Amino acid sequence: MPGAVTRQRVPIALLVPAIGGLIFLVLPLAGLLWRTPWTTLLSRLTEPGVVQALRLSLLTASLATLLCLVLGVPLAWVLARVTFPGRRVVRALITVPLVLPPVVGGIALLLALGRRGLIGSWLDSTFGISLPFTTAGVVIAEAFVALPFLVISVEGALRGADTRFEEAAATLGATRWITFTHVTLPLVAPGIAAGGVLCWARALGEFGATITFAGNYPGITQTMPLAVYQTMESGDLDGAVVLSLILLVVSVTILAGLRDRWLTAP
Repeated sequence: MPGAVTRQRVPIALLVPAIGGLIFLVLPLAGLLWRTPWTTLLSRLTEPGVVQALRLSLLTASLATLLCLVLGVPLAWVLARVTFPGRRVVRALITVPLVLPPVVGGIALLLALGRRGLIGSWLDSTFGISLPFTTAGVVIAEAFVALPFLVISVEGALRGADTRFEEAAATLGATRWITFTHVTLPLVAPGIAAGGVLCWARALGEFGATITFAGNYPGITQTMPLAVYQTMESGDLDGAVVLSLILLVVSVTILAGLRDRWLTAP
């Protein structure tokens, strides 16, 4: 029958490495679950430091995602719909934060937005705005590393969308803005939603750029990943495991929510 899946024997030379790769990915997660202090889990989750770090993480990740949506959706539209010289270069620059070590990204943000930075010195002298080592700095750092996830997802959705609807709207006299808001956005809404979720998850787990650009101050810039690091450094392994478990649960929840988009076999 067309579309039927044909069962066949898997060569042992492929099966053994495949099982090894699966074990390699799953074993650390199993170790985290095995080491979790289940008897004291609830009491540790309600500790003031944990609640504070979780609240700050949710807030900054949400604000960073909102910033990425405001900047990333128009940027993705330009890359998908407008032909201009240097478009490949622009697309390559957008993906740089994906491969750039996060600490390097934090240093770059300091050099650009710090009090003596390229733009930061002007912001400080003109408006009295200082971003490093503030909650706003956390949002900026998270948005910097998370924006490419949104742009790539939305651009892919735009390229896969049927442009005939946009062309029909244009022939009926709709302006580019009306077409964008009433036709294009509804067409690519699933892609925007998926990109937004990935963006939020990446922002929630950001560590290197945050600690470099915003520091690690409880209640101000200490997000969950930074709290994990500090708890581990203080010798409280159980506390670090509990914090890590929260981030693991968030990651699994996001994958479960996106299973129809990524995990469904063709």
